[in-house]
Amino acid sequence: MTSLPYISDHYAPVAEERTARELRVRGTLPKELEGRYLRNGHNPKPGVTPTHWFKGSGMIHGLRLREGRAEWYRNRWVRTPLLEGAPEGHGDLTASVAGTHVIEHSGRLLALQEANLPFEIDAELNTVGAYDFGGKLKTNMTAHPKEDPVTGELHFFAYSPFPPHLIYYVASPRGEITRQEIVEGAGPSLMHDFAITENFVVWIDMSVIFDAAETGGLPYRWHDDYAPRIGVMPRTGRAEVTWHAVEPGVLLHVTNAYEDNGRIVLDGPCFDRGAWETSSKFWAGRPAHPETPAVGIRQHRWILDPAATIAKEEAVDDLVVDFPAINNQVLGRPNRYGYAVAFPGGGLHRHGIVKYDNHSGARSLTSGDEHHIPGEAVFVPAENGTAEDDGYLLTIVSDTRRHTSEFIVYDASTLDTVATVELPHRVPGGIHGSWIPDADL
Repeated sequence: MTSLPYISDHYAPVAEERTARELRVRGTLPKELEGRYLRNGHNPKPGVTPTHWFKGSGMIHGLRLREGRAEWYRNRWVRTPLLEGAPEGHGDLTASVAGTHVIEHSGRLLALQEANLPFEIDAELNTVGAYDFGGKLKTNMTAHPKEDPVTGELHFFAYSPFPPHLIYYVASPRGEITRQEIVEGAGPSLMHDFAITENFVVWIDMSVIFDAAETGGLPYRWHDDYAPRIGVMPRTGRAEVTWHAVEPGVLLHVTNAYEDNGRIVLDGPCFDRGAWETSSKFWAGRPAHPETPAVGIRQHRWILDPAATIAKEEAVDDLVVDFPAINNQVLGRPNRYGYAVAFPGGGLHRHGIVKYDNHSGARSLTSGDEHHIPGEAVFVPAENGTAEDDGYLLTIVSDTRRHTSEFIVYDASTLDTVATVELPHRVPGGIHGSWIPDADL
């Protein structure tokens, strides 16, 4: 067995595409779940060994749920030029692995990888092709766009190690790009994610920046001499950013941001230098790599006051977490609850889902066998729900002892298991996913 952690054990790729129908369900699938759960992740083809976890070809795993049944499961590679052997780079925005995320906007399903164009897939997970918003997108696109729950607009960006470092986009609910603007003053940092609030966009320009001398698979490295900061920009008018100095760190995945009496509150799992350099050994397969891809990353809060040039910061918790999620009905607005994948035991076989209560400060964790490893949890609101946590968390959980996987529906208010769907084969550890209601397609 290979010693590279990102293609071993829980992360070992599957070698074939499969379709299974009428899967066994234990418990009762909620009637609200009429649609598709899709999850993306890196799954290199047999015989291919990528030089970094993030360079493995994207594979979508999907379940079709209808009328309390698990109608089908299927897994399909996103058929990009790179999957078929085309060279990486050389300015070709279609040379993508399309392996980070999968979303829906304006009825289209898009597989995302931040260095390239999106790739459209159909409702059966077949690849349609590269998608450029009718020719208006001529740059790469982040893998973490934000759809405003009130306006239906899709906010996203392109970042680059070369000027212009940052371009901001807005697409209408119909999928038409209505705004494209260079954001002046941004630097060559690894800008994997960002945030929106009701009236602002929040940019994250922190301690890991482009470095052509880096040999770990991605040309980015921690730099103590780079001044980390977070920027706040109005959503309307010119793209003028107010930058706030912050402590050295990296924020790859935003939980949420919102406005609070004139200030911006930003939450998410934060790396310090030790966490970054240790975790990135896993992603690059370096010697002395940890067992898990997340080490030392802890939930953090930044408070950005327009009257201050330095942000106020506070640690929220000491639990190692990543892949945060919320009820997206409150995205960009104050949220009481947040969820994340937790690593309470520090090893590969000690994962769980954590729920945070921002009002009480309490946290709760899923219980289960130490060999059951959940992925990112996707929140789905309950029909006629009144509380923010009235809903369900959807995730794929793998049993590393039996080499099997299940799709599990948790009650988002209690973290109790509501229903389990038995999958036909093991699903490798992956990255991000979405719930796509039938009404959206």
